[in-house]
Amino acid sequence: MANRYKTGEKVPENGTYKFDGLTDGRKSANPTEDEKHISLESGQTFPPLSSSNAAAYWTKSN
Repeated sequence: MANRYKTGEKVPENGTYKFDGLTDGRKSANPTEDEKHISLESGQTFPPLSSSNAAAYWTKSN
């Protein structure tokens, strides 16, 4: 299983990360196309899902 990161955690390495659900378990998250995959650099903080204004899980894209 891929490492799963959540909003507020530090990004471990540069790369593209994909949205992997909301931390509160809601199934109704509808991320925008721009939010489904985000580019982040090491040391940045994983963001919330802006369209839902909610904490999210992220996994590294291959």
